[in-house]
Amino acid sequence: MMMMKKKLRVGGGVVVYHGRTRSDLFESLPDDIVISVLCKLSSTASSPSDFVAVLLTCKRLNKLAVHPLVLSKSCSKALAVRATNWCDGAHRFLKLCVNAGNTEAYYILGMIRFYCLQNRGSGASLMAKAAIKSHAPALYSLALIQFNGSGGLKNDKDLRAGVALCARAAFLGHIDALRELGHCLQDGYGVRKNITEGRRLLVQANARELASVLRIFHNNTSSPTTPSSSAWILRNHNPQPIPTNPNSAPNPTDFDFQLFSDYGFNLTGREMHPANMFLVEWFGSVEVGSPGQGLRMCSYNGCGRPETRRNEFRRCSGCGKVNYCSRGCQAHDWRVHHKVECAPMEEWVGHAIDDVEEEDNINGDDVVIDDQTVEIEDGDVDGIQI
Repeated sequence: MMMMKKKLRVGGGVVVYHGRTRSDLFESLPDDIVISVLCKLSSTASSPSDFVAVLLTCKRLNKLAVHPLVLSKSCSKALAVRATNWCDGAHRFLKLCVNAGNTEAYYILGMIRFYCLQNRGSGASLMAKAAIKSHAPALYSLALIQFNGSGGLKNDKDLRAGVALCARAAFLGHIDALRELGHCLQDGYGVRKNITEGRRLLVQANARELASVLRIFHNNTSSPTTPSSSAWILRNHNPQPIPTNPNSAPNPTDFDFQLFSDYGFNLTGREMHPANMFLVEWFGSVEVGSPGQGLRMCSYNGCGRPETRRNEFRRCSGCGKVNYCSRGCQAHDWRVHHKVECAPMEEWVGHAIDDVEEEDNINGDDVVIDDQTVEIEDGDVDGIQI
């Protein structure tokens, strides 16, 4: 019996299908147009699978999808490799993006090499390349390395360099860097003490957090009958996000609002960067587990940074059970978890009674919410307070 192929490529954008000649419009497209479409896809992909699926479509897309121009435009979500899927192929893909000059790839692969693969020199070099291109998370991560002396000895700390990197990241709009810089100015840590300016930067960080929350509310408010975001915030002491369905009650699982400010409001929806997500999964896996004997993880579950030497991170002076790589992580974790976990039972029960009395007073006189800040001490010596 004669067997005939269903589809036979002839060339010049022409194929034979069931014995009939048809033109293949895709094959007739110039490479420049296909590459332009792939650039748009890689820059807007919501996950690596969205981009990888294109590589598996046909040989032509497989070849053009790894074009340096396409890889250089890939966004952080397209490069969000999961720690559970880490392999030589994933490493090669990130290196291709690095060779193409992708700034996000510089940062993500730099974080993986520095903290997970313990290749400190290569990891710091990649993060520095991202920082040169004004990548705010890379600047902030390098600032934390300088503040903590990560990858070296305690004497390798460079507070002035950390403040300079933090200032650059804050200028680019990194909220945690802005908050870190504000605390440095308040405490005179690596810079001349200026309480007024430090307080101003903290207020500015809080204002930017509020702006990000209102933006999220605005993007998820599709019905004119849904209450406005500002009214929603004013009516709720501990507000939840506006429901997209006006007939449904607010669901706290719709968004994860963790921290609004240093002054008593829980409002911010914070999206974890793919690099931090990789670190959390890597050191949380059964195969890896602890970063090393005597080494601790940052207690904020959205960070994932481990210590590179013993007593590198500062611990809470209230309970001594938690430790943080930065003031930003301490502030987030304090508002979300540790504010209740740190205080003794009788103390936070007393605060709950005070909150009820405070609620009664809101209807009458003006109420000033007093923030309580945890004191953090560095190892056994420095005794730095945040």
